[in-house]
Amino acid sequence: MEVKTQENKNLNFLEEIIESDLASGKVESITTRFPPEPNGYLHLGHAKSICLNFGLAKEYGGKTNLRFDDTNPSKEDTEYVDSIKEDITWLGFKWDKEKYASDYFDQLYEWAEDLIGKGLAYVDDQTHEEISKNRGTVETPGTPSPYRERNIEENLKIFREMKDGKYADGEKVLRAKIDMSSPNMLLRDPILYRIKHASHHRTGDKWCIYPMYDFTHGQCDSIEHITHSICTLEFDVHRPLYDWFIKTLGIWPSHQYEFARLNLTYTLMSKRRLLELVQKKYVNGWDDPRMPTLCGVRRKGYTPEAIKMFCEKIGVSKHEQLMDIQLLEWCVRQDLNERANRYMCVQKPLKVTITNWEKGKTEWYDCPLNPAEPDGKSRKVPFTGNILIEQEDFMEEPPKKFFRLKPDGEVRLKYTYIIKCNEIIRDTDGNITELRCTYDPSTKPGSGEWRSVKGTIHWVSAEYAKEVELRLYDRLFTEADMGSIPEDKDYKEYLNPDSLIVEKGYAEPALLDDKSGIAVQFERKGYFFRDPDSTVDNVVFNKTTALKDSYKVK
Repeated sequence: MEVKTQENKNLNFLEEIIESDLASGKVESITTRFPPEPNGYLHLGHAKSICLNFGLAKEYGGKTNLRFDDTNPSKEDTEYVDSIKEDITWLGFKWDKEKYASDYFDQLYEWAEDLIGKGLAYVDDQTHEEISKNRGTVETPGTPSPYRERNIEENLKIFREMKDGKYADGEKVLRAKIDMSSPNMLLRDPILYRIKHASHHRTGDKWCIYPMYDFTHGQCDSIEHITHSICTLEFDVHRPLYDWFIKTLGIWPSHQYEFARLNLTYTLMSKRRLLELVQKKYVNGWDDPRMPTLCGVRRKGYTPEAIKMFCEKIGVSKHEQLMDIQLLEWCVRQDLNERANRYMCVQKPLKVTITNWEKGKTEWYDCPLNPAEPDGKSRKVPFTGNILIEQEDFMEEPPKKFFRLKPDGEVRLKYTYIIKCNEIIRDTDGNITELRCTYDPSTKPGSGEWRSVKGTIHWVSAEYAKEVELRLYDRLFTEADMGSIPEDKDYKEYLNPDSLIVEKGYAEPALLDDKSGIAVQFERKGYFFRDPDSTVDNVVFNKTTALKDSYKVK
């Protein structure tokens, strides 16, 4: 097969390997796989792996299998299977074959008996604690099990009895006979099968012994002829065992490659800890917008395009890095800025009465939904003599360079007139409750004379404003590098108490008719996404991200 090196592009190390393999004829085409365990929801770390596996296959005209590593029935469920497929589809990828490790249970069992028959596997009666203790340390070799020299016939007999359900959980395990003094601890007679009397989400009660990850992964890759088995860096120590099983069993030689996983500031990617946050109700489910799960960021308003842009920006390497979450947010803004519809919404309202406005009069303005498309679709915005502005857009004693509304000062209301503040109304406690202003009829855009003022603010008509619930999300944790938390510290101590603040907002009426399906921009405030909790009587918007921050892409 003729392979042309991509011009004008710096290849990452995986692309270099693939191009070399194709050019040399080592492989005719590539097949990758994405192998999640269905024991939780996918997170942003998985998104990097998904984009890499599916992206490389697409780049080189290959295929990607989706294979569920379902070898631990007590923690797995079809709920997670369905969510994983939904997330991959949402990201815009299609798998070639949908496979499960459980599809190969019969074959894996035969290979286990094959190893026993070769004298390379044995049944061990030691407890889990004894096995761990006798495995030794990095500095000291392990101690062989007293059952290591059981004869082949006895091992086969007991292993078949394990399969038939004769023994209790933890009573026996099957181990490979490799090297108890190996500097790689994983080669010190690793466990191949354990007894687990648990119903499996696909095979039911057919099995009561289940293979371990290391006895499953490489062989499944081999069966499916995965040419490039791409894993995160923590699996590099597993590669010698991966290769040992393939070579010892004499099966098709798939090969494993490792890349650095995604670490993100203010974020945890541990499934175990994310599950704890859900179960103990520190968050409102797996799809809570504060969670780094794909369903969580989807509910927050992140787009597949933004996540794929982020994965492309961070690149592929063999060196662990802590990526700044602001880069992800920058990607979200870059995508939404091009596509999001614009609306006005006031979060902390201050009433403004325009005293020279004709009573009962309403003017309707055709305003563009997206400034990037001035000739595109528009929405109708009503203007009346009673409007709401943001409290922060008025100051009684403003500092220099405050270009919003102030006593006797002027400001332009976006899309419409210039107004001037003439009077401040207060309550009995001295708090400002209303501003009384006049408008200049000659400053209506598109007619009369154009007069410029330095400040422009957003607003909504009080009579037409629609009340919405705003959920303002912030970082889930207060510590940037959650991976550096000392072992004696509870990670939950770093939960941000202000990670969710709920407020009311007052929006222009056209917002409620938006059918774009993506986050919208509240002008001057940020991007917001309509939450599925919304009802006719209570429309909810989740804050996706601010309009800007100080982050600069390198």
